[in-house]
Amino acid sequence: MSFAPEGYLLIGGAAALTLFLVVLGAWLGGLWLVLLGGLGVLALGFTVWFFRDPERHAPAEARTGTALVAPADGKVVELVEDETSDFIEGPVRRCSIFLSPLNVHVNRVPATGTIAWTRYVPGDYLVAWHPKASEKNERSEVGMHHTSGIPIVFKQIAGAVARRIEFTLHDGQAVEAGARYGIVKFGSRMDVLVPASVEWAVDIGMRVRAGETIIGHVPASNAASASGAASTLSRDDAAA
Repeated sequence: MSFAPEGYLLIGGAAALTLFLVVLGAWLGGLWLVLLGGLGVLALGFTVWFFRDPERHAPAEARTGTALVAPADGKVVELVEDETSDFIEGPVRRCSIFLSPLNVHVNRVPATGTIAWTRYVPGDYLVAWHPKASEKNERSEVGMHHTSGIPIVFKQIAGAVARRIEFTLHDGQAVEAGARYGIVKFGSRMDVLVPASVEWAVDIGMRVRAGETIIGHVPASNAASASGAASTLSRDDAAA
């Protein structure tokens, strides 16, 4: 099993703490070894489990631009159609995914296209499922142009426990659906905002997997343009 690079330092710290507790327990003797050693093993086990980074493969329709995939593991907690965005003109739809501390926390790009802008926004630490978390909590926001031309926004949102957001995307970067791009440590939420023409393929309460579960479909006219662009790119790559 591979692990998120952002967790190496914490995993090392948990391992050092476990070793210290085992040595201390052995020195104290008796049940202390079991109690302190067990506590250390639990802490190390949770840290290792939290930062696991399993291999994921996006469906073909997401890679070619006809579908969107979940950017995070977790449960769909909101599907809202009255959101506004300064990047998307007209009515906007939002899909919110809540990540418990037990979910894989590696975040993945929901669509194929080009990053238009990124920003980090300081804020509060409301519980991640709070309706106002999307606009009040600490978060990262990324705007991208899908291969079909439609704009998409996705956000990493810190929760009451999560206190650190990390992401690696930059303006002008070409990305593919399912590509790894960051992590929010210890419980969080992710939002995806799209134009009203995009049809969701999920329902509230549904469990999704980052980079694999299709959460929406691009309108047929846009999807055709995206597929054509992907085919042209493939021919160009083959020629090169």
